[in-house]
Amino acid sequence: MRRFLSAAGAALLALALPASADPAQRIVSIGGSITEIVYALDQQHRLIARDTTSNHPEAALDLPDVGYVRALSPEGVLSMDPSLVLAEADAGPPEALAVLQEAQVPLVLIPDEPTGAGIVEKIRAVGVALDVEAQAGALAEDVTAQLDRVTARADAIADSDRKRVLFVLSGEGGRILAAGRNTEAATVIAMAGAINALDGFDGYKPVSDEAIVQAAPDVILMMTRGGEVMVDDYTLFALPAIAATPAGENRAAIRMGGQYLLGFGPRTAQAVQDLADALYGEQDNDPGNL
Repeated sequence: MRRFLSAAGAALLALALPASADPAQRIVSIGGSITEIVYALDQQHRLIARDTTSNHPEAALDLPDVGYVRALSPEGVLSMDPSLVLAEADAGPPEALAVLQEAQVPLVLIPDEPTGAGIVEKIRAVGVALDVEAQAGALAEDVTAQLDRVTARADAIADSDRKRVLFVLSGEGGRILAAGRNTEAATVIAMAGAINALDGFDGYKPVSDEAIVQAAPDVILMMTRGGEVMVDDYTLFALPAIAATPAGENRAAIRMGGQYLLGFGPRTAQAVQDLADALYGEQDNDPGNL
């Protein structure tokens, strides 16, 4: 579904916004990365509502919340009387999107491939939707330069020095839910020059104690939500499987904001830089670079 919607995004963009249309002035933004791009393009004055994942910048929290990006209430969106709904490609559920389309609300699904190139594509697509293509082009070029710098740093790390990182999505009840291949977490870890410790499965799945011990992570990576840690160090390192790993022995854990780390928006290059700094030590940078 994600691939289909990503491919369909450009087509929907063209259908939703004919060239003769006036730029939409009452926009509901669905998806944290979309909202961040709207602000980065200095078009926030056109926003009238946002979804729950849109928590940056802080000013966005003053906007009405129409629900979680993949569990939208179409009634809540329609109550805002939008002239445009701008959404990440995996927004839903499909039934909610169908209601919006039946109500003849212009709906643009923005391609949301979780890669560096996907971020740039997303920025340009939002620029087209908002009729600010020149500003979007400048932002895309700036983000591309930032991504090139973090990629160069990652490429310079010797294979023997690369840290093994276990991304733990949750540890409720002592059961570890972790990131495998083809996940946003795995992509960010690779962008930072590290190795995703679990590569025997796709997606986010519960993993056994044996699998964690065998993965032998050097570092545990976790998200924070609203600034709150999901599992504190005492609880994390008391888990027998975690305690038996190099990360457990060294009590090595990194925590970063979920949207910042996995949002794949304008701040991703900085998030990758911060992760690489935490893994390998800070690197001297021109303050203007990132």
